[in-house]
Amino acid sequence: MTPVPDSPYARALGERIDELHPRLRAYFSAVPDGAVGIGEGVFHVVGTPRRWLWPVLRVLERRGVVAAVWERDVPFRVENRTIASRAIGERTFRFTRGPWVMRDAVALTRHGRVLDELGEPGLIAACFDVDVRDGALHLTSRAVGVRLGRLRMRIPRLIAPVVRLTERFDDAIDRQQVALTIDAPLLGRVYEYRGDFEYRVPHIADVPRTAAKEQSA
Repeated sequence: MTPVPDSPYARALGERIDELHPRLRAYFSAVPDGAVGIGEGVFHVVGTPRRWLWPVLRVLERRGVVAAVWERDVPFRVENRTIASRAIGERTFRFTRGPWVMRDAVALTRHGRVLDELGEPGLIAACFDVDVRDGALHLTSRAVGVRLGRLRMRIPRLIAPVVRLTERFDDAIDRQQVALTIDAPLLGRVYEYRGDFEYRVPHIADVPRTAAKEQSA
């Protein structure tokens, strides 16, 4: 496999990447050329129980940002790639109503933070501070913006949601754990997901064709 440039996460962390759990270092490093990172597991909860928010979330759902649901024990699969120094992710959630796909692309900003663009094409962008605590990776949003056609507009800080993501590895169960929360001023928690999964990085030729077809569907 041909080496590729470090991932945005590795470049943002610098020497601090060595503070991550070894399994997380592999997860947040660049995926080699010709390979794909595959994670498979279960989200214990996904979405929000506040059904009055679902009409708004459905607009974002159609663009692959968040889903208008509140479900437990949702099987999921993530596929990660490194393309042109960006970390590209595609997560397939197996809801009771059928599969739904969330896509994002992560890049490094000139200030040494990570910028995550969510949706197809990138509709929502969040800029994150990156930290390591007790071997786990912590992301906290500093700014959130939205794309309106060719215009990118930053949501004012007073009303902007705060996105927090924590990735850790649990040696007791030999699985990676992920937890994401989105909190809005005055409203509180408006979206979340948390779960655990197993992760591997096979050569793309070794990925079953049925999985590849399912991903592109």
